Amino acid sequence: MPSADLAGSLRSWRERLSPEEAGLPVQARRRAPGLRREEVALLAGVSVGYLTRLEQGRARNPSAQVLMALARALRLSAEELRHLLRTAGHADDSSRRMRRHLTPGVQRMLDRLADVPVLVIDAAWDAVAVNPLAAALLGDESAYEGRERNVLWRHFTGARTRVVRTPEEVAAFEIEAVADLHAALGRYPEDPVLLERIEQLRAVSPRFEELWSARPTAVHTAARKTFEHPEVGRLTLDCDTLLVHGTDLRLIVYTAPPGSADAEALSLLGVLGLQRFSARDTP
Repeated sequence: MPSADLAGSLRSWRERLSPEEAGLPVQARRRAPGLRREEVALLAGVSVGYLTRLEQGRARNPSAQVLMALARALRLSAEELRHLLRTAGHADDSSRRMRRHLTPGVQRMLDRLADVPVLVIDAAWDAVAVNPLAAALLGDESAYEGRERNVLWRHFTGARTRVVRTPEEVAAFEIEAVADLHAALGRYPEDPVLLERIEQLRAVSPRFEELWSARPTAVHTAARKTFEHPEVGRLTLDCDTLLVHGTDLRLIVYTAPPGSADAEALSLLGVLGLQRFSARDTP
């Protein structure tokens, strides 16, 4: 019975994960191993009652979106995610969709790279994850949902940003981004999220539609990016994109030369954290 398999898997994965591994504060010694249901529910953004029904085999047909959120909260591997989807009755169409699952290894990197800002995006340019320092630098990604979490949607709709670019830099960025979306569509012509983002952009932005119809080609290279930050002022950082093998995730990492004024500003930003920072600023 699929619901029983799903229930047992969820309980087993929850019980093997420690609060430290999940990025939660270490508290007093616990009577039972692993995470509490309340903690998993909070991390996944679902209700405790619904998670309880899933673990007891009483909830039927959970959506793929809920399962992906649970997989991220439970730090599942790619194979465990596929098992989760199969036991919940979802067809394995991973070869036709972007591989955007946040693997345990990438999550550990986010946890440990505390002194550099790191933003994780997928092939559609949706923000999948962000570490605390990147949230302080770019604006808190947790304030966004759906297409608002898409970097290109916010750019082409004129959302406020802390990034400072010359007109030439804006043009180069737009050409590169649209070329990258064309390449992603070539790999995943049936991915619903990717198709939706492209159609939304074509409908709302004449500039995007112009570039999309022109089918530009461009290759991403390492770059430097300047930010105007409300608390630490202007800083310029090296911006490197790292591809995660076996997925369609990219880690965008911002660094500064040691001992530079920009490095000092970044350190100050780490001390200040998210205090008084506007959640509506964008990368």
